[in-house]
Amino acid sequence: MKRREFLVNAARGLGSVWLAQKLSSKGAGFAAELPRLPQKFNAHDTVTLGKTGIQTSRLAMGTGTHGGGQSSDQVKLGMSGLTALLVNGYEDGLRFFDTSDSYGSHSGVASALKHVPRDKVVVMTKTDTRDAKGVRADLDRYRRELGTDYIDICLMHCVTEADWTTRYRGVMDVLSEAREKGVIRTHGVSCHSIEALRTAAAEPWVEVDLVRMNPVGAYMDADPETVAGVIKEMRAAGKGIIGMKILGQGELRNRQDEAINYALGLGLLDAFTIGAANRAEQRDLIARIAAA
Repeated sequence: MKRREFLVNAARGLGSVWLAQKLSSKGAGFAAELPRLPQKFNAHDTVTLGKTGIQTSRLAMGTGTHGGGQSSDQVKLGMSGLTALLVNGYEDGLRFFDTSDSYGSHSGVASALKHVPRDKVVVMTKTDTRDAKGVRADLDRYRRELGTDYIDICLMHCVTEADWTTRYRGVMDVLSEAREKGVIRTHGVSCHSIEALRTAAAEPWVEVDLVRMNPVGAYMDADPETVAGVIKEMRAAGKGIIGMKILGQGELRNRQDEAINYALGLGLLDAFTIGAANRAEQRDLIARIAAA
């Protein structure tokens, strides 16, 4: 097999593990040896999230970089700054708004939704509440804060327990009811441990999973090879897979092309979310995906 053919194949399926090892060991200088991907990708590509039927852009605009406690890098832009970032992204074909109660970005998303057609945008938010009554209240509040009658995707946020499907069954039932009533279009989970992720892979209730994935294992649930194996199970079950921590929460800021190539070359992620801090970063991300 010719060397170039080997590199192309290595970027796909289990071969992506080889790429991760190379990226980790060779550092930023390895960028010149990045394998050519089997197809062209664009940030504005229309993708379908598993079997949910929900279609959106490949790149989601994250609003929670260093997010928590009702704050994030995007929220610090101020209402006008965050609104402009989301609206400008929409004009560039990005149709996926990634928000959360804990980021404090609902109001910024609501402001942006006043400037774009609601039915052209997918809004994903997340709840940290772990009891049924609290989640019912969250859904009502979230819709008021977002200025919308429905939420496209609502996730249980930052789940870590292996037995979360038993422990938080009440929350799952509330979200299922909300889906039936059209309050949300689909539900799922954001996992922050490999045990929780494995449980999510086996749980039919999970329709969408937000999973941490990058080539060096930064801020991930386990090493890339292990996580990729679980994601393959999820894909086989028809779950929508959205990647996060693609740039390792900033650890890969100087190796962005490698990280983006890795995310695209895996062939496992329907979409992924990255939070840009400003318009220039947003345009740069769009350009890097097109050039991968």
